[in-house]
Amino acid sequence: MQSNFNDVLTALGRVLLAIIFIYAGASKIGSYAQTAGFMASHGISGVLLPAVIALELVGGFALAFGLLTRLVAAALALYSLAAIAIFLLPPANHMGVILALAELAFVGGLCDFAARGGGGLSVDRLLFKASGQPGLTRPAQS
Repeated sequence: MQSNFNDVLTALGRVLLAIIFIYAGASKIGSYAQTAGFMASHGISGVLLPAVIALELVGGFALAFGLLTRLVAAALALYSLAAIAIFLLPPANHMGVILALAELAFVGGLCDFAARGGGGLSVDRLLFKASGQPGLTRPAQS
């Protein structure tokens, strides 16, 4: 019973974190020129915007479904750390500090998924449970 509850909470956590990336990727499509301009104002070429959108959308959906969870979570965590360093530091005001800390909290959640995997209610579990491939399924409970 406890394992089922943990699996549901893990899946819920994955989906809630994924929503952030899916929404961000979709909103960048809708405001493509503004986002490219914002990136350029921080010294980042707008040529990278399609890759950013792809990472956020594909990575977000993969995280939501628990597909290659460890790899995707690690990639999104590294991407998020880079985005924090480029766009949020140093914080301009108190709200900037709060936003940077919130983003760091997201990275913390992603690090947990990178370490533990997608849980029992994940595509990873379906695909890799029988294969015995290390690191793709949830570690044994102690």
